Amino acid sequence: MVKAKSKITRAGAQGANSSQARTLHWIGAEGAPVEAAQAAARALEGWNFRAQSAQSAQFPKSRAGDVLLLDAALSAPNAYELCRAWIGKTGCRTFVLTDADPKLAEGIAQFCGASGVLPRKLTAAALRRALGAPQPAPQLASSARSKTRKKPALPRSRMRDMSGAIDTALVASITDPESNLFNYAFLNYKLDEEFKRASRFGQPLSCVLVGLDGECETQTLRELAGIFLGASRDTDVLGRFDQTSFLFFLPATGPDGARIMAERVLAEVHKRRLLDVLGDELSLSVGIAATPHAKIRQREDLFAVAKRAFTLAQRKGGGVVVGT
Repeated sequence: MVKAKSKITRAGAQGANSSQARTLHWIGAEGAPVEAAQAAARALEGWNFRAQSAQSAQFPKSRAGDVLLLDAALSAPNAYELCRAWIGKTGCRTFVLTDADPKLAEGIAQFCGASGVLPRKLTAAALRRALGAPQPAPQLASSARSKTRKKPALPRSRMRDMSGAIDTALVASITDPESNLFNYAFLNYKLDEEFKRASRFGQPLSCVLVGLDGECETQTLRELAGIFLGASRDTDVLGRFDQTSFLFFLPATGPDGARIMAERVLAEVHKRRLLDVLGDELSLSVGIAATPHAKIRQREDLFAVAKRAFTLAQRKGGGVVVGT
């Protein structure tokens, strides 16, 4: 764990001298990105700049109106985990600084509670645009308030969203374009969420790792994804782990239920005689892990047991193996 340290510098000309100055908190490693962020902050009036390394149990001493800048290069915990952990605790707007495509990164960042994303090579112009949103207006004195109370009304756009409209930008940011299942980034988030929920409420949770013996065409990949969806429930989380493997989380499901689901998938794949790119019949290997289990105390243990079972299934030439 990196020892937390912080350094505060004056940003704009009136920065540290003004009691009204707000602070830009950089959370990340030292190097070019933090230097770029500090240079961008210097172009702003009335702002201080504080650079600090990250600790999972510590968040910046901030006040309302401050802004947090989280470096996406952080690990253990990563920037998105920090967003979720600090929701409602800092009273600040939060931005994730990333080199990824902003159209994809924006949805994940907002899903985790951030205000948005900014480039890691931060410029004064980009920072000024991000901070240009109006701050909440100060509360009116009681003498200036209207005596007539108006019934609050939700914005029409929000009502349309809650009535069932699909946020296509968010969907695109968390799904794999070839299989239309969830992508790796979302799987990583859901593993943490589902494991915590299962532990909190004492419910079983199964982790299923499915691998292909070879590669297949996109059309075959999507047919395979359809088989996965047909054998699962709408509460199950199905995603593409890498080029040739898939990862499933089955809430409220023990090892027996997970095995039944996996065997249904294998039977349907065999029935349809799906082929790989070489024209050979597609072969699948499946590894299963389930909690509660004496050897599984954290989310990493759940995946590790599933990975060992998957490797054993591969050595056997395919089929289903339940980890012990």
